[in-house]
Parts: sequence; structure tokens; C-alpha cells
Amino acid sequence: MTELVSGLLIWLVRLLLGARADWRGCAPNSERRIYFANHSSHFDTLAVMAALPPPVRRLTRPAAAQDYWGASPARRFIAERCLRAVLIDRAPPAGTDPLAPLQRALEGGCSILIFPEGTRGDGEAIARFRSGIFQLSQRFPDVDLVPVYLDNLQRILPKGSFLIVPITCTARFGAPLRAAPGEERGAFLERARAAVLQLAEPGSAR
Repeated sequence: MTELVSGLLIWLVRLLLGARADWRGCAPNSERRIYFANHSSHFDTLAVMAALPPPVRRLTRPAAAQDYWGASPARRFIAERCLRAVLIDRAPPAGTDPLAPLQRALEGGCSILIFPEGTRGDGEAIARFRSGIFQLSQRFPDVDLVPVYLDNLQRILPKGSFLIVPITCTARFGAPLRAAPGEERGAFLERARAAVLQLAEPGSAR
């Protein structure tokens, strides 16, 4: 039943969004990876997952905000059962490790999809990345980090809007990167953000 709902969900996303993949800097494969993308719509996770080939999609678990995707039984079902999402507490209790669920997913052989801005933007600019992606790069230095730029998603469901506008979106996948030995956190976060920005076409977010 869950697989049927998941398949219908992916079909619906492709129908509404197109969810076209543009592999510019690497090819899809089933190796363990950390995909990281810009964030401007609640459809971002669905768009990336729909753009991935089925064998890669089955091995990829997206991070999802627990306060949004866990807010109702329907959202939780979509996130956890259909997308196999890892729910993340964006306001974790003191002394806890908010990255622990993602670490377990990677240790289990899965790829993950994260949004380093931490919250949705307006599609006009990509905010500075938070430190989680750097910490993951330190914990898993042998795992490639693949930048993803999502184009047009903010036009499909703008922040604050409930009206879905069908339009073709593209998920552009760039060249993998890893943290350099001794690279400082700030330098790495800027380099990772720049890798996403480089995938934007003229006139897109800068």
C-alpha cells in the first residue's frame, strides 16, 4: 500500500512540476552521497526525489523538519512512509545531537538529502549555510557531497501562498565536493554555497 501511494505521489509531482534532472557535474549512481540543495518551497524535497532515478531514490532519505512534516498524521505518513524521510528537530533540547538521525541513515548505507539554509527562502537569494553540512562532512570524510540547484520551485508554491501553479522545474546536480584537510568551517560553508550558486542559470538566484 505504501509503495503504491509513494508511486502515485512521485507521478503527481512529475505531472505538476516536471521535476526534470540535469546532471551537470556527475552521473546518478547508487553510491552513498550527501545531496544538498537550496530551499524555497515545501515541494523541494518532492522535486529532488522525483528527479532521482528509481534505484537512487530508493537509497536516498531526505531530511525533513519535524515541526512541519510531523505536524499531522497525513504529513507524517507522506514523510516517513512514502519518502522515508528523516525527521529533524530544528529546536533540539540542550545536550542532544540533532544530526544523529542523519548520521544513522548514512551509517546504514543510505544517501541523504539536506537543505543547509535550514529554512525556506524567498527564491531571490540563497541564505548562508548552517553548520550541519560541515559537521556531516567531518563525520563522513569519504562521502561525496553533491550540490543541487532547484529552479522555479518558488514560483510553484511561493512562501506564504497556498495556490499551486503547475510549471516545469529542474533539479541541477553539480560536481561532488569534500571538505579539504584542515579546511575551516566558514570557508567550507562558503565553498559549498558557491557550488549551488554556480548551478543557477543567468537571472536565477545569486
